[in-house]
Amino acid sequence: QVQLVESGGGSVQPGGPLRLSCAASGRTFISYAMGWFRQAPGKEREFVAAVSHNGVNTYYTDSVKGRFTISRENAKNTVYLQMNTLKPEDTAVYYCAADVAPSGSRWYVRKDGYWGQGTQVTVSS
Repeated sequence: QVQLVESGGGSVQPGGPLRLSCAASGRTFISYAMGWFRQAPGKEREFVAAVSHNGVNTYYTDSVKGRFTISRENAKNTVYLQMNTLKPEDTAVYYCAADVAPSGSRWYVRKDGYWGQGTQVTVSS
């Protein structure tokens, strides 16, 4: 069993930075590829970024490439999402997920994977 707790959300002006953290419980954290997803009001949840179990490989949706960076510290059971140059369209609830995998060009959480409770990010002037 893995529990995920996100933190770091809040309100920020356009162009500003924000860093999200996701702390995981359980000794199996290191075996999972981890991901961030987001859901804006009235829209479906969408993939944002993923990182391989060892932190070597990272993947991003096109709209955040060059602005967001996903990373992980396995010694601290934590995954991060550094978000720079934020835009109003980045406003959403951001969710951390464990045990993510690609399916073609899309990413999903495996059947036995885990979700955090979400943290709100609001980008507005």
